[in-house]
Amino acid sequence: MHYLIQGFATIEKGGERVMSIESLARQGDITAAGGRQYSEWHRAWHRLKRGKPAMFGLGVLIFLILASTLAPWLAPHDPYEQNLVMRFKPIGTKGHPLGTDSFGRDMLSRLLYGSRISLVVGLSSVTLGLVFGVTLGLIAGYYRRLDNLIMRVIDVMLAFPGVLLAIAVVAALGPGMWNVVIAIGIWSIPTFARIVRGQVLAIKDSEYITATKAMGCRDGRILVKHILPNCLAPVIVYATMRIASSIMSAATLSFLGLGAQPPIPEWGAMIAEGRSFLYNAPHIATVPGLAIMLVVFAFNLLGDGLRDALDPNLKDV
Repeated sequence: MHYLIQGFATIEKGGERVMSIESLARQGDITAAGGRQYSEWHRAWHRLKRGKPAMFGLGVLIFLILASTLAPWLAPHDPYEQNLVMRFKPIGTKGHPLGTDSFGRDMLSRLLYGSRISLVVGLSSVTLGLVFGVTLGLIAGYYRRLDNLIMRVIDVMLAFPGVLLAIAVVAALGPGMWNVVIAIGIWSIPTFARIVRGQVLAIKDSEYITATKAMGCRDGRILVKHILPNCLAPVIVYATMRIASSIMSAATLSFLGLGAQPPIPEWGAMIAEGRSFLYNAPHIATVPGLAIMLVVFAFNLLGDGLRDALDPNLKDV
């Protein structure tokens, strides 16, 4: 029997020390840890490519990222420029493909610049929740003495409806996009923590973890080098879907006046402005609404595809 301990020079085989992992791997006795990890992600990528809905979602997101990055060059007008003579122009107006709003501002330009805000808010809030949630989940799952304390705090956070918790945080901090990022990030922490904790509890008693402890590995190295990589698959899937709900939540808070403040071209704020003109200029609200729907749909399709691609039951498919 032999143990593969990543990062150590020797292994135990048949009761005696043998050559380095790298040398033994070259002789074909074992597979190098890095090679195995690469092959698993490689197979997951091939399974993802076979899913047409997931690739469609990925294509939409790539297009959105490119459009938001190139917004200064793609936007036909300044998103803040007002022209009261051109108010309420419908879709298809010359020079304004998606029409204008109640101040004569170009809807296409505001939509492109608004995509930047939505992506930044979605990615930033999920990153914030992921960092703190994964850290708490690792600690709670590995150290049983801290598990009860951390998970009771997580349970208290989960007792509040997500939107209500975000509204409470924004109300305490004040309106603004970065306060929305903090609010949605706090809302995301409990689920990340629970996912990672469950994975750690299932992994920490494995033979290779026992072997690393026997060889004197510190807890920090065990958590970061050996446990965390095996928790990534469900975290990646949830993070992808969480970005979609974060964009929706940010739009909701902006619609309520707690997020981006006028004249910032944020999609939720644009819908809030257009709700007063649904009869004579419905495009002011429907265009950003359709944009939110498309982006959320794309993230959900990609998340579903990642869930299937990273499913360990399909690893040999």
